[in-house]
Amino acid sequence: MKTAVITAASRGIGRGVARMLAQRGYRVIASYAHNDKAAHEAQEELGGETFYCRADHSDRSQTYRFIAFVRAHTDRVDCIVCNAGTTVRHPFSETTDADWDTMMEVALNAHMILLRELMPLVQPHSRVIFTGSAMGNHPHATILGYGVVKAAVHAMVKNLVKVFEPLQTTVNAVAPGFVETDWQKEKPENIRQNICHKTAIHRFASIEEVVQAYAFCLDNEFVNGAVINIDGGYSYT
Repeated sequence: MKTAVITAASRGIGRGVARMLAQRGYRVIASYAHNDKAAHEAQEELGGETFYCRADHSDRSQTYRFIAFVRAHTDRVDCIVCNAGTTVRHPFSETTDADWDTMMEVALNAHMILLRELMPLVQPHSRVIFTGSAMGNHPHATILGYGVVKAAVHAMVKNLVKVFEPLQTTVNAVAPGFVETDWQKEKPENIRQNICHKTAIHRFASIEEVVQAYAFCLDNEFVNGAVINIDGGYSYT
């Protein structure tokens, strides 16, 4: 049985990707940060060979604990989805060292460590897929750190292509725009409408539409080093 490892997979895009992988017959080994209820529900939904581990990737020791959890459940990895990310919504002048470090640790450092430590288990012709962001392509209006870290994720993807070349393993990123996740649904309606006005399709993406891009990265053996934008034409209006 093929094994997929995914970070932050109890809700939103991560859960959608985990569902897709389970439906394709993968053993899914996933992390989640805090929400035990959501992780339990996801585990029940996916069923079968699905394993969830609580790991807050802003804490490096918990990233290593997740790596140990993966090794305890499999001796092979065929897909790694680096999905975890976070934002700290403070103005630039009020952003602390800890705020900056947290954003970098979750989206960038934790995944570098995960890939490095699991590389001996990665099988030939596997897939590595990162969750980037449209905010890595466009300057973020309010949170400098989030835009910078996602741009760094996009750069990491391109640099990892040569690292994984000997394994003929592809490395890509999916860069969503605004998606109908629980967090986005909680935004005030005037802010949601402003986002829709900036997006040529005039709405948020569904989780399923974004997950299709991850499936494409799984299926296509030639796409490599790509950042696939799923943003509905953001900033084209």
